[in-house]
Amino acid sequence: QVQLVESGGGLVRPGGSLRLSCAASTNSFGIYAMAWFRQAPGADHEEHEFVAAISKSGSNTKYADSMKGRFTISRDNAENTVALQMNNLKPEDSAIYYCAAQRREDDNSGSAFSRFYRYWGQGTQVTVSS
Repeated sequence: QVQLVESGGGLVRPGGSLRLSCAASTNSFGIYAMAWFRQAPGADHEEHEFVAAISKSGSNTKYADSMKGRFTISRDNAENTVALQMNNLKPEDSAIYYCAAQRREDDNSGSAFSRFYRYWGQGTQVTVSS
């Protein structure tokens, strides 16, 4: 069982930055690829938009096209945390951001499909508005 707790959300102006963090309560953090997804206001409850993913070791990452160059995912396996640095935020980035864990045997970055993630946090709200 893995419990994930996100933090760092808030209100930011367009062009601003936020750093989200996700803390995992597990002694086996290193066996999980991690990812961030988001759910925009009004989106279907089952729809989670892929944001970024990172492999177990942190060596491999993957981003949604609209986030490339603006968002950076990283992890600290000693601290059992994964972070999402978000720069140049836009109003359309407003959403609830979730971190998720996917157990993997390989060191590929996590899947871009939410259905492959067993463990999810409760989410943290990001609002980009002037």
